[in-house]
Amino acid sequence: MSKLASFRNWGFDLVRVTEAAACVAGRWMGVGKRDEADLAATEAMAQALDMLEFDGRIVIGEEEKLATRTLLETNRQVGSGQGPAMDVVVDPIDGRKLLLQGRPGAVAVAAAAPRGTIWSPKPAIYMEKIVVAREARDSLVAECMDAPAAWTLALIARIKQKAVRDLIVFVLDRPRHAELIKEIRLAGARVMLRSDGDIAGALMAASPDSKVDILMGIGGVPEGLIAACGVKALGGAMLGRLAPQSAVEQLAVKEAGFDIHRILTSDQLISSDRVFFAATGITDGPLLEGVRYRGDLAQTQSLVLRSDTGTRRFIMAEHVLDPEE
Repeated sequence: MSKLASFRNWGFDLVRVTEAAACVAGRWMGVGKRDEADLAATEAMAQALDMLEFDGRIVIGEEEKLATRTLLETNRQVGSGQGPAMDVVVDPIDGRKLLLQGRPGAVAVAAAAPRGTIWSPKPAIYMEKIVVAREARDSLVAECMDAPAAWTLALIARIKQKAVRDLIVFVLDRPRHAELIKEIRLAGARVMLRSDGDIAGALMAASPDSKVDILMGIGGVPEGLIAACGVKALGGAMLGRLAPQSAVEQLAVKEAGFDIHRILTSDQLISSDRVFFAATGITDGPLLEGVRYRGDLAQTQSLVLRSDTGTRRFIMAEHVLDPEE
């Protein structure tokens, strides 16, 4: 066993955090109350995080986009304060619209790495991303970010020994992606459009046994950093670049000293090789099964990743619920 492998696997701690959020969030599936679901899942995740024996710090939260997200905002201290100093990135509900509408693919996610190793470009809100799995990582070069989609897809298809028409590209269904979607379709590839959930999309693109070949498009910065943790732990590759979506955001990013033209790899987004990641399904999806409720019990399926060993674990768990919840 290597020296790195001898360190504690914090993924087993993080999965308790994502399970707690998922068990609470699953109760709100299809109910149509987004703010209430988000607040309940956030509270459950914050409470679970504070039970962990580390000195954690939320690297970047979503308070710029979600006014209800106060317990997991940027720079909040989490954990007991004892133990290793860690950077933490979380999302109690990746796929809020999916949960709201009772659709597949919502997950709870959390990741951690040693303090100071997860990039924090606050006050940036949006970033452009491209994600591929391990087998195609050598073909993902910086030029892909500005090249026509057809050029990038041809590179990916060649390394994966597929025809371009057999590639599946995950893209968030947003007006800003209209031209990108058009390019992908003109190139002959197939598009998997989702209304929400680009962390799960990145995990699918980076997973070796997934039907998704690549993720492309613009999504949130917090989601991008969490995705980078998962992609790195899976051995895939990711490119990211800040992509302000308003003049106000662009000015704030510029005043903070960030270069919106700089393209970063997953190793630059997450500079440590000790990355721990956990995700728990909330609603059924292609990545994980959703929460099942039976009386005072809840059943969950989770994914736990560790980058230094390359370990990928799927965990089925049964939880006894508080009768008051």
